[in-house]
Amino acid sequence: MPHFTVTKVPDAEESDTIEEPSWIKEPISFDHSETVGSDRSLTSITGENSLLLDEVRKRENSVFLNNSHYHSVSYDDDDEYCDKNLALFEEEMDTRPKVSSLLNRLANYTNLPQGAKEHEEAESIDEGKKKPIKSPRMGTFMGVYLPCLQNIFGVILFLRLTWVVGTAGVLEAFCIVCICCCCTMLTAISMSAIATNGVVPAGGSYFMISRALGPEFGGAVGLCFYLGTTFAAAMYILGAIEIFLNYISPPAAIFSGEGSMLNNMRVYGTCFLILMAVVVFVGVKYVNKLASLFLACVIISILAIYAGIIKSAFAPPNFQICMLGNHTLKSYGIDSCSKMRTFVNETLRTALWDFFCSSGELNATCDPYFHLNNVSYIQGIPGVASGIIADNLYSTYLSKGDPLEKASLPSVGLPESLSHFVTADIATSFTVLVGIFFPSVTGIMAGSNRSGDLKDAQKSIPIGTILAILTTSLVYMSAVILFGACVEGVVLRDKFGDAANGNLVVGMLSWPSPWVIVIGSFFSTCGAGLQSLTGAPRLLQAIAKDNIIPFLRVFGHGKANGEPTWALLLTAGIAELGILIASLDLVAPILSMFFLMCYLFVNLACAVQTLLRTPNWRPRFRYYHWALSFLGMSICLALMFISSWYYAIVAMVIAGMIYKYIEYQGAEKEWGDGIRGLSLSAARFALLRLEEGPPHTKNWRPQVLVLLKLDDDLHVKYARLLTFASQLKAGKGLTIVGSVIVGNFLDKYGEALAAEQTVKHLMEKEKVKGFCQVVVAAKVREGISHLIQSCGLGGMKHNTVVMGWPYGWRQSEDPRAWKTFIGTVRVTTAAHLALLVAKNIAFFPANKEQFTEGTIDVWWIVHDGGMLMLLPFLLRQHKVWKKCKMRIFTVAQMEDNSIQMKKDLATFLYHLRIEADVEVVEMHDSDISAYTYERTLMMEQRCQMLRQMRLSKTERQREAQLVKDRNSMLRLASIGSEEEDETDATPEKVHMTWTREKYLASKVSTVQGPHGFRELLTIRPDQSNVRRMHTAVKLNEVIVNRSHDARLVLLNMPGPPRNPEGDENYMEFLEVLTEGLERVLLVRGGGTEVITIYS
Repeated sequence: MPHFTVTKVPDAEESDTIEEPSWIKEPISFDHSETVGSDRSLTSITGENSLLLDEVRKRENSVFLNNSHYHSVSYDDDDEYCDKNLALFEEEMDTRPKVSSLLNRLANYTNLPQGAKEHEEAESIDEGKKKPIKSPRMGTFMGVYLPCLQNIFGVILFLRLTWVVGTAGVLEAFCIVCICCCCTMLTAISMSAIATNGVVPAGGSYFMISRALGPEFGGAVGLCFYLGTTFAAAMYILGAIEIFLNYISPPAAIFSGEGSMLNNMRVYGTCFLILMAVVVFVGVKYVNKLASLFLACVIISILAIYAGIIKSAFAPPNFQICMLGNHTLKSYGIDSCSKMRTFVNETLRTALWDFFCSSGELNATCDPYFHLNNVSYIQGIPGVASGIIADNLYSTYLSKGDPLEKASLPSVGLPESLSHFVTADIATSFTVLVGIFFPSVTGIMAGSNRSGDLKDAQKSIPIGTILAILTTSLVYMSAVILFGACVEGVVLRDKFGDAANGNLVVGMLSWPSPWVIVIGSFFSTCGAGLQSLTGAPRLLQAIAKDNIIPFLRVFGHGKANGEPTWALLLTAGIAELGILIASLDLVAPILSMFFLMCYLFVNLACAVQTLLRTPNWRPRFRYYHWALSFLGMSICLALMFISSWYYAIVAMVIAGMIYKYIEYQGAEKEWGDGIRGLSLSAARFALLRLEEGPPHTKNWRPQVLVLLKLDDDLHVKYARLLTFASQLKAGKGLTIVGSVIVGNFLDKYGEALAAEQTVKHLMEKEKVKGFCQVVVAAKVREGISHLIQSCGLGGMKHNTVVMGWPYGWRQSEDPRAWKTFIGTVRVTTAAHLALLVAKNIAFFPANKEQFTEGTIDVWWIVHDGGMLMLLPFLLRQHKVWKKCKMRIFTVAQMEDNSIQMKKDLATFLYHLRIEADVEVVEMHDSDISAYTYERTLMMEQRCQMLRQMRLSKTERQREAQLVKDRNSMLRLASIGSEEEDETDATPEKVHMTWTREKYLASKVSTVQGPHGFRELLTIRPDQSNVRRMHTAVKLNEVIVNRSHDARLVLLNMPGPPRNPEGDENYMEFLEVLTEGLERVLLVRGGGTEVITIYS
């Protein structure tokens, strides 16, 4: 075996004196046979590298741990041993963590039951201070489907649906139900898209709209939704009082007489409201626990109705209605449905006689209508098989006070008094019925409001909400048809059951007992009221905490446990206004307006996001389209004006005033002259708005500054760089194309204008929408620095720099080519801008090309803001890259659990709504290869020669060719096996000494010819450079192995060295890192997060 001797001396950069430094050690000898055979997994090709490998093994077994003799960076015992594979990135590990560290933090993510603001704040809390949060476990059925059912089914189904069917007829009632259900279905589709576009914190539509359309729309619609929910509480309370006073305990009425019902509703409603508010204030948890009981009441009541309908087919209930002519009589006080009755051969008067005649005598004066028309019974519920549906197909709209008539019965004349007939209490029309029925389809936000409690909100919200709407729509549509097929028309139109002894119509139809419906509807209505009183204050508190409406700030405070006390008081006060109206039919259109306004803006938010195609708009729910959102928005707007045009105007004015208040508080409006003036004023206003602060992560998109190089004829050298920029931007956002002309501005002004026109023509050709700026500077580096610092205006500034790779930098006579490149990297880093470096730009596709298959491979080594995740998504929006699949590779070290790491990465991508194949590449610990040492040696030899010698052009080319030939020989030799390498190694003693005298001699001899160059071959490489080269070689091997056939490879770009003397080494590292790859995009983040899992 060969024997080596090495003596260490300082580098030329470290010591330029001829005195012997104090740290030079005695020569150290090693016998190659002393090394353990199993450690020689990689055998050196030359004697020099065998020496270096064995020396490192004997000294520390690693070139990384506590080896201050070999590199300047000191590692503690606790430092991560795995960093040997990521040495290129080690200087920035504090700001750009490893992917494994990032995924480990994200793996502990849970849905916080808070608002979006609290979510964002929670991310910055130290791990030790975070409170343990119970992981959400609710699934689609319990978390979304059943709550939506409970909120959708309500008081209208039990108290008004039969009346709507009887008044509008089966056909028009079916049309009303279809329109309302279509409105909510389209809104649910839009809501599903928004809710699955990231993690939606609790807060429902307010958070979705405010985060999608901004605080102005969010505040306006949030307050509309709050008012709608508050009036819904009033409606449910009025419904519960109506059931209580009409069907459970009529004697409980305090007032009697004409119009007394309204006063009874007001008194009892106020008492109920106070009681419910106290319950909500004292124990919200009890309200949530009782929710299951209230839902059971709803389901049992609906099942009882269907059971009664089925029973009516073969055994209809004995439910008779008394008619005088074709007019329906009230059943109160009627003992017999006849004018006279016979009892023991004696003719007696009935109660009807007393109602219509002046006295009990047979010759008394009676109402002519009573004399001229017969009294008859009709079957109130003839059953589903009776064919009564033919009489109920068409509408029978009435004015207030009109009697309920059955058209098929004969009638002569008109009654003088209608006090004993059932009459219409309000004027009815199609529009009125729409406004009254629409609240029965609201409640679709219940699932999104509970997103913080869901195990997988992005999956559960769309499925649960849409299934709930389909279920309720089926129930409503079937109920319309079945009610029309079972019940007599005059009975359907009898809103309060006056002709049926004060019984609830659906209760008489149900089986086994009417009390199932009465009790069930009462408790379900009370439960819905409690839910509304629970949800509305929290919504107001969320709006107040966002601080977008200053005068609501007081309502953001509450009890120590966070319960919104002040918001509950305001909610109860507004609900009291609804109760004082005291009419279910008048309150329902009010809350219809507010809910329709909310749904309108949900659809608008989805449509705007879809059309704008913002980078953060990546809903996991795929079955949406901007046309569906616009259709839903149009239906909402139409329903608002159909149901009540004056209520619609009031609701829109309220929303508009809130919008303007939020938008223009303290803001000046300046309008220019004409369209251009308006555009300039709008642009100025927008720029000033952008100046208020940095954009949110969700709104971040690459605003690019493309640096182009011009040739001597002022033509663009690499036009494909513009093509790539156009594919990345797809016409969205800001694009600035910049270039530099060297010289004096006074002399080169004309050339600058000509170059600007050339670039503009190229931008038009490549369909790049943006601005062009050509600057004149004494040096290219200074011009690029000026562009990076000064391009853009106000908030419309670039955040990303795109540039090409300096080709031929090794062969360049002028080192300024690569020095300009590294200077640009440093300037962009200092300016906190992202940097994209396209290598082999000539191979990038043109806009006319289109890949039909292939992959875009992302090699995620360190996390620097998420640019690597975002860029492939943006590229795939362009037709060229649309059909390329995305693959994400990340590197696992020795101590990383690669299986768990892959799961965490897949979960992270799931929350980002990015579809990609995930692969974790394991980079095991390995010794520094001989090839790595040789590459490092060649790099350092070349750098030192260029520093010490001023080579002529011929000598420089000869030197470059020698390095290239040696590189080729090493590549070929490294393909061979270990046995071959060992055989080739000559067993001779090699003595390599590098002492002070040798160094001084080499300083003189290097200028004498090739002999001096050969002496430099014995130089010992710097260990930090060896480690960095090891990273570059290892990563390159892995990347080429996995991504050699990829259409594009995106890779983290290491930062430049802190010591400028290593700049040329840095270029060599990047060359080695990207060798053998056709298209490479080196990506360096700007230090800010550009992608988020939150909605």
